[in-house]
Amino acid sequence: MSEFFFGSAGFINFNFLPKYGMYFIQGVEYTLLLSVGSVLLAIVPALVLALMRLSKNRLVRGLSGAYIAVFRSTPLLVQLTIIYFGVFYFIKVPNIIIFGFVDLSRFIPGVVALALNSAAYVAEIIRAGILAVDFGQTEAARSLGLSPLQSMRLVVLPQAIKNILPALANEVITMVKESSICSTYGMMEIMWAAKTVSGTTYISVGPFVLAALIYFCINFPAGKAIEAIERRMRRGDRR
Repeated sequence: MSEFFFGSAGFINFNFLPKYGMYFIQGVEYTLLLSVGSVLLAIVPALVLALMRLSKNRLVRGLSGAYIAVFRSTPLLVQLTIIYFGVFYFIKVPNIIIFGFVDLSRFIPGVVALALNSAAYVAEIIRAGILAVDFGQTEAARSLGLSPLQSMRLVVLPQAIKNILPALANEVITMVKESSICSTYGMMEIMWAAKTVSGTTYISVGPFVLAALIYFCINFPAGKAIEAIERRMRRGDRR
């Protein structure tokens, strides 16, 4: 039975690793660059969107709500396609290779698409974190003579960051998985490596099993680390 699943001609085999293992190593690096880069790039527009959602101006609230609704209600693959073939048809990115395997003409559209999508989710995370801060904190800041902007920047946001850090870390994990969509347009992340090796070697299952294991090895420890951070924060709150 084990020979059927894991033998040299079995259902699952990893004979491709000596020759194509580097594809998966580069795929991990590319995936982490995509996911971490997109979330970091999303933080500033997400903060602006969150503050717009909290605005008393109905038009400002409506614009922010419309952006979030569009990006949360449409598939990421559709967004990537529109940005890759639409926006970056007019914005020409040079074919520069960095780190020996990252093509900027493909990488930048991928990061932008992921960041715009992530901004919609991170905006709601930030908004929830701000609303979780007791309103008395704002009132106390205003009573000390701080302007609304100063109150938000110096009093509310520092406390909100504590609330949103675990959810923001979870968004990075989500991006690690969602970045697999970028393989559709030849971005050399983990799924691209699996599809390329499978098509080259005609080993249909092994490369994708390895890809699944790699995703698990990235996301499971990260998830446990986030849980540990949350427990530590809860202990701090109890003290």
